[in-house]
Amino acid sequence: MALKDGKKYVDEIKLFIEIESKYTMQCEEQSLYRNLRKLHHIGAVDFESGKGHKGPERKYYYLTALGNELFTRFVERNIQLFFNSKITKLLKMEETL
Repeated sequence: MALKDGKKYVDEIKLFIEIESKYTMQCEEQSLYRNLRKLHHIGAVDFESGKGHKGPERKYYYLTALGNELFTRFVERNIQLFFNSKITKLLKMEETL
């Protein structure tokens, strides 16, 4: 999801995860690199080198066409489910209990 709105380097991805999860999720850079390599290997993510603010060039990661397709399928299967009217009603019932 961090790459859905454009190219990011690992520190930006890490920050996105922390902020958007309201600091309930954290990840190590090495874990991110490992997962990005796996996603790159299957063609879901690619990268390009770009200037860093200070120091060496950075890898800026982005979703490929396959990555966007996989993301869309993931959202349809795992997230949009919760916007189903019956599920929404059940979730609201839980709030009132």
